[in-house]
Amino acid sequence: MSETFTVVMEESPNRQDTDFVREQLAQFNLLHSPPDNHQTLTLFLRDQLGGIVGGLLADTFWGWLHIDIFWIAEEYRGQGYGHKLLQRAEQEAVTRECRYSHLETHSFQSLAFYQKRGYHIFAELADFPVGHVKYFLKKALSS
Repeated sequence: MSETFTVVMEESPNRQDTDFVREQLAQFNLLHSPPDNHQTLTLFLRDQLGGIVGGLLADTFWGWLHIDIFWIAEEYRGQGYGHKLLQRAEQEAVTRECRYSHLETHSFQSLAFYQKRGYHIFAELADFPVGHVKYFLKKALSS
């Protein structure tokens, strides 16, 4: 090999560089699959002063909703706000022509919450973190 390469870890990478890597993967994917139609989906639960007391951060692509982060402040849990946020995300996903949803949760988080709303475990990862289980769930969305 006439060229040498260096593996470099960057704590604060340049946005242009990370966008370049994402774009290269997207171009590769297009050789093997249809366009992913990727869109972010961000919902907030705000109090009367505009402060954030909950939020759902997700993406839609290839006909799927992927919920990445979902949080409700402790004092507002169990009052239906989580259900409203999740329902709104799923409705928007259907509008974007998604047929399925998937997410991850841990044994110390909200597994029962998702199961009550039609999500089913399709995989588990033990000891993530140690002593706990990470669950992978999915759900078919209805239009």
